[in-house]
Amino acid sequence: MFVRLPPARTTPVFDTYWKFAAERQAIFFRRLERMPPPWTSDPILLRHKFTNAYRASDRVSQYLIRNVIYRGDTDSDEVFFRIVLFKLFNRVETWERLESAVGEIRWDAFNFDVYDRVLEEAMSTGERIYSAAYIMPSGGPRLGEGRKHRMHLRLLARMMADNLPSKIAACRRMQDAFDLLRAYPTIGDFLAYQYVTDVNYSRLTSFREDEFVVPGPGARDGIRKCFAETGGLNDAELIRLVADRQERSFEELGLDFQTLWGRRLQLIDCQNLFCEVDKYARVHHPEYTGHSGRTRIKQQFRATPEPICYFYPPKWGINEMIPEHARAASGTKE
Repeated sequence: MFVRLPPARTTPVFDTYWKFAAERQAIFFRRLERMPPPWTSDPILLRHKFTNAYRASDRVSQYLIRNVIYRGDTDSDEVFFRIVLFKLFNRVETWERLESAVGEIRWDAFNFDVYDRVLEEAMSTGERIYSAAYIMPSGGPRLGEGRKHRMHLRLLARMMADNLPSKIAACRRMQDAFDLLRAYPTIGDFLAYQYVTDVNYSRLTSFREDEFVVPGPGARDGIRKCFAETGGLNDAELIRLVADRQERSFEELGLDFQTLWGRRLQLIDCQNLFCEVDKYARVHHPEYTGHSGRTRIKQQFRATPEPICYFYPPKWGINEMIPEHARAASGTKE
């Protein structure tokens, strides 16, 4: 059965979108409840790595929220500096190497030469300092730095000198903050949307996540595979339509989707899910192709042995439900 979504016309991949979301979220809860592997019988999910249905549940986002945003000085400048520094590399090992070398990471103690030396030393040993999740643009020689990490350190210093944290805190709309970030060199639509979402995990801003979305390249490919006709809607409007009718779509397909303790999928989550279903469809629906023409899923799934102690932005009001859920699951199994 295909979900009907007037005025757009969907493909079978659109049903897979919801099935993927439901099963990926079920895996999240099975692991949270300390159930033994395998956590799914889906052969594609068993073999390949996919992000969670909720972006904030991913391991790197969890580290960012718990160890970067909500640990340390709560001053707005310091929080913003930590968030953007972490996100420029988006790699826990890079953050911990810097922290180990300089102590507490602080804007008021930032020293370009020291940070540069720490990162150069890491690369000289063959260590990767950037995440492989997405490619960070170097900006080229026009920005005056021959090394990408130096350009990024200069870029962050420029944001701080421009008083960007206060400007973002004063924004009334998420898109206004996005526009401020987007104005900086090498920060395109995708990165600006990721960064403003990460900043919004902090107390610096309190934007509604359902007010604004910017589709990334992977999400655009997923949308192409899910919709045979878009009904005149653009990609952002399609994501919003999908988010708005999520409960109805799960119900129509008979899927039991377990929300994040009452928190619906937000626009950023639905955007990410299009990106993930684009990858999933390369194997499950190879007859549907996106703009990229990619046919393989590169990253293999390897279970990380260390469990995550989940922690979400306190303003979401769900953290107290996590231990309750674990206790209830433990009681059920006993």
